[in-house]
Amino acid sequence: MLQNQSKWAKNVMHLDLYFFAFAIPAVIFAGMAKGGFGAASGIVVTPFLALILTPGQAIGLMLPLMIVMDIAALRAYWGKWDLKISLRLIYGAIPGLIIAGLVYQYTNPDVFRLLIGLVAIGFVLYQGGKALGWLKPSRRKMGKVGGMFWGSASGFTSFVSHAGGPPASVYLLTQQLDKTTYHATGALAFFVINVLKVVPYLALGIFSPDTIQADLYLLPVALIGVVIGVQFNRRVSDRVFFLLTYVFLFVTGLKLIFDALT
Repeated sequence: MLQNQSKWAKNVMHLDLYFFAFAIPAVIFAGMAKGGFGAASGIVVTPFLALILTPGQAIGLMLPLMIVMDIAALRAYWGKWDLKISLRLIYGAIPGLIIAGLVYQYTNPDVFRLLIGLVAIGFVLYQGGKALGWLKPSRRKMGKVGGMFWGSASGFTSFVSHAGGPPASVYLLTQQLDKTTYHATGALAFFVINVLKVVPYLALGIFSPDTIQADLYLLPVALIGVVIGVQFNRRVSDRVFFLLTYVFLFVTGLKLIFDALT
């Protein structure tokens, strides 16, 4: 695994107007998701950047920004999380991160995009079926096993494309949390998960001087996105919020599947 350069990355990243035309809206979108508005929208960022970058460059560029956005989101939601639920996701994510790191060099990234898209759309269809009365699942909350399982899936998908949100949402949305606790709990979990990804990313050569330079330019954009997301989250009702979450999940799921197949 220890190599100077990942096969998913290139040596040169051109930081020109074309790059920033894609990167700025993507980073704002990611910041809004981290800030609590349309959380699932964050999963479109890596595929969007992969239109102009290699997948390795895209995930290497976003990880430092996501950690900064996580810190900003934690400040906004400090102490409002459910620690037990966060820890289940974090502990579960560890084996997912290990597996993803081991197979990273040998797996086509489009396979991961396809799987993430299928999970996102499947979850939205499941929720829609319940709302329409077509499905009548148990009212019981997912317990420790469910949290660990979906945490592992979240760790895996987070590693390869920063798309841990949909698997984590499958678990979080069964916990009957209000929207503030929901986002605070997710923010704490993903801050730790993203920090854990730094070492394997370094070992795999995913980071580069170009991605770090781009991060310095985009850091203010990321923070602005978080502020926007926090403000939107505070002003949107629970019902509208979760409806928007499902819409974002479905749209981004379709986008990921399209990217994988084409």
